Amino acid sequence: MSQAPTDTLDLSRCADEPIRTPGSIQPHGFLLTLGSALQVLQASANLADWTGVAARDVVGLPLAAVVGEAAMERIAAEIAATELIARPSYIGTVTTANGAHFDVLAHAWDGVTILEFEGVNRRRAADFRNLYPLVGDFLVKVNQAATIPALSDLAARRVREVSGYGRVLVYQFDADGHGRVLAESKEDGYDSYLGQHFPASDVPAQARALYTLSPIRVIQDANYTPAPLVPELNPVTGARNDLSFAALRSVSPVHLQYMRNMGTLASMSVSLVVKGKLWGLISCHNAAPCPVPVDKRTACEQLGQILALCIESREDASELQFRLEVRRIMVEMLGRLTKGADFLENMSAVFPELLRFARAGGVAIVVDDRVLTYGDTPDETQIRALADWLSLHGGHSDIYHTDHLKDAYAPGADLVRNASGLLALPISRIHQHYLLWFRPEVVQTIEWAGNPHGKQASPSDPAQLTPRLSFQAWRETIHGRSLPWHVAEIELTVEFRSALLGIALERAEQMAELAEELGRANKELEAFSYSVSHDLRAPLRHIVGFSDLLLEPGGAEDPERRQRFLKNIKESARLAGKLVDDLLSFSQMGRAALRPTMVDMNELVAACIDKLGMEMQGRNVDWHIEPLPSVWADPSFLHLALLNLLSNAVKFTGGRDPAVITITSEEDEDFIVFHVADNGAGFNMEYVHKLFGVFQRLHRMEDFQGTGIGLANVRRIVERHNGRVWAASKQGEGATFSFSIPKHPSH
Repeated sequence: MSQAPTDTLDLSRCADEPIRTPGSIQPHGFLLTLGSALQVLQASANLADWTGVAARDVVGLPLAAVVGEAAMERIAAEIAATELIARPSYIGTVTTANGAHFDVLAHAWDGVTILEFEGVNRRRAADFRNLYPLVGDFLVKVNQAATIPALSDLAARRVREVSGYGRVLVYQFDADGHGRVLAESKEDGYDSYLGQHFPASDVPAQARALYTLSPIRVIQDANYTPAPLVPELNPVTGARNDLSFAALRSVSPVHLQYMRNMGTLASMSVSLVVKGKLWGLISCHNAAPCPVPVDKRTACEQLGQILALCIESREDASELQFRLEVRRIMVEMLGRLTKGADFLENMSAVFPELLRFARAGGVAIVVDDRVLTYGDTPDETQIRALADWLSLHGGHSDIYHTDHLKDAYAPGADLVRNASGLLALPISRIHQHYLLWFRPEVVQTIEWAGNPHGKQASPSDPAQLTPRLSFQAWRETIHGRSLPWHVAEIELTVEFRSALLGIALERAEQMAELAEELGRANKELEAFSYSVSHDLRAPLRHIVGFSDLLLEPGGAEDPERRQRFLKNIKESARLAGKLVDDLLSFSQMGRAALRPTMVDMNELVAACIDKLGMEMQGRNVDWHIEPLPSVWADPSFLHLALLNLLSNAVKFTGGRDPAVITITSEEDEDFIVFHVADNGAGFNMEYVHKLFGVFQRLHRMEDFQGTGIGLANVRRIVERHNGRVWAASKQGEGATFSFSIPKHPSH
């Protein structure tokens, strides 16, 4: 049962190996697959070594023909009494007709019942009695261990005691898939890997997925000769058997060579699964072949599950403490930001808190032509260039973060010292306004168990790659990276942005009141003021009215009635806020400076459609988009105009299945014209002159939700680009909205 080492294993194919369907098993036992009547469908080729009966001779026979009548009856009784699942269950120890003893594992998978027989030297059943005091003692001691490395050290020592292996490691996978050894327990004479890293390639992605599903894997002797299944294909599926959960499953020849190169002839791996993801492994090594019976494997698996639960608990507690501290800083900042009227002055007053909030080395605010900095930051020219890059690649609504800026932004190579890490928070939907946090470079020295970048060529075939031969400590220095951004920092930064916008909306409401007073100067502003007050008054009346009903005697006694009133109040308040928000956007549209550049309209349309994903959820929308030319325009403003037109097309085709939306273009000597056509509700052309006015609607608000500002924004944006906008429709048959942009920019 020996397998000679080979130098012709191709490591480049390792990630594609059929590890779930190897077609064979390890030979320290034999395997049978059974049909519903317990007839043998397949047997491993080493069956004769264990029972004296050839595998090819038992296919189609009842189980008793292989193991004997007594063993068959016991197995049949256990299968009948046990609900077999994908994970193998120990169903007892049997003695076959030739007098050999076997521990039997059974599971149902791949359309068959899979029985695995592992040879043992005892007639009695496996003894699980020692499992309970072991687990109980471990639970007592893990409660005394405060840190995850301390927990891991305790688990490593206990697993080595139970398994008898010479070295046990506990290692954790990082975000890139590399493993770091947190704890180690070993006998004298074994190399130490404590604190070292193993590259992600040592455990390919498909192996990680299998470790997540199947929590334990044992290789008793790395020099084994695999025993193939007879016949090779599963008669039920017509394909190779899926042995994902089989304890005897044969493993990759590449991995066996890897073990031999490491000086390991026996291994056992116990998965550490935390919140459904593979967090790490308990990896056991032995220099000589080493069997681990089912009772000891079960004990090790239980210890691994307890360790995973303890890790989850410690990580959750640490995460909660971190979030509370970051939130406390955020609340402190927001309290100070609401006191003054000047936004920049308020923000600069909380610069120290901003640094602590993001654990940053420097912070900058970019607002129009002003750049304010605090701490260790790039210079103003570099910050402006970075903001320009963010406006094209990061957008105005999404938070951008990286801990290796130079890899995404080429000029970032000059910013490594103080800006290897960047967290960018857009603080305006239409302007190039950013709050930027910078983290300095943190030079890391990682000690690997062997060179992770070296490619070991096969001596017999240099074109092939073989498992690495060396596991000697190899140090690597990592440059150009900062501390990674914590997921809680990202999430709380999103919250912080919402809070900042809330403060801005409060200022916008004050400005809206002032605008209403000044708006009485002429007829246009009078009509504008009337529309604003009309649209705002309705939700405010709802708020006052339902509040009065709640305050009436008995108004709050009926819980269902109270909930209905509160829901109406909340919806009315949300609508009022949305009206003010859109009004602020419309107001800003006339004042903000244009920053024109060449805009690829195909990319812009794709970005808008992607952003409309939620609105189209569950809808059948058929997009027809012709190739579109590029134009000279402000990308942020044009994005907002196009988004409004496409959003309207999606909204007003709500009753169509499919909704058909077409985007085309044409050009003449002076202008490029874009058309957005749909097959929606359309409108009455008698009122087309009202279509692009503020708060003007040609449909009932109950039929189509909206604030009536979107098309006014479109007109203002297009006119600021010296173009024009118009529309045509036939009611009930759709509408076409068109706008023109000059081909030659005016200077």
